[in-house]
Amino acid sequence: MSKPLFITFEGPEGAGKTSVLEILIAELKPLLADDLVTTREPGGNPISEAIRAILQPAEDNGMDVRTEALLYTAARRQHLVEIVLPALKSGKVVISDRYIDSSLAYQGGGRGLGVDNIWQINQFATEGLMPDLTVYFDIPPEIGLARVKANRQGKIDRLDKEKLSFHQTVRQTYLQLQHDFSDRIKIIDATNSLDQVVADTRTLLSEALKARKE
Repeated sequence: MSKPLFITFEGPEGAGKTSVLEILIAELKPLLADDLVTTREPGGNPISEAIRAILQPAEDNGMDVRTEALLYTAARRQHLVEIVLPALKSGKVVISDRYIDSSLAYQGGGRGLGVDNIWQINQFATEGLMPDLTVYFDIPPEIGLARVKANRQGKIDRLDKEKLSFHQTVRQTYLQLQHDFSDRIKIIDATNSLDQVVADTRTLLSEALKARKE
């Protein structure tokens, strides 16, 4: 059986991680075939997708910030049980658009609930499972939000509409996480052209896949 590999993509709003992921997945599918599992958070299965619909309405639904944090964590648990853990046990490569670092940055940092508090509830939910590699796409919120406004009209949710200070705190929390977990979290300058960002990310994924075979 092949060695399992768990890779996550992270970044603030407008960083372009999903676009990069789509391009690279198209490249990886012919190489990895059934060994590749791609998914997203919150979502990936009926229960988590239902929670996603509650968490990401177009308008503010009055949700308490601790309720929000717990729902993200609940969706993550179901996602792990149904998608991630079975794939890793089978020796597959799992690439997820967001994981635990999103909760640490958005709820722990942005919502002011404390990174340590969010870490603790997620350790319970994930039983300590962390990615082998996290690719963090860094971009100043002013640039990222301008991209969202220009390119995602009709898909803007309540997180996109938060104050600039919220998004600044999210980014700073991400950068602190990257500093604290530099062995796992690798940073990509998302202000570069799409071609450059894809190339930089491709290099990271290639290194991780090569190490998987060693």
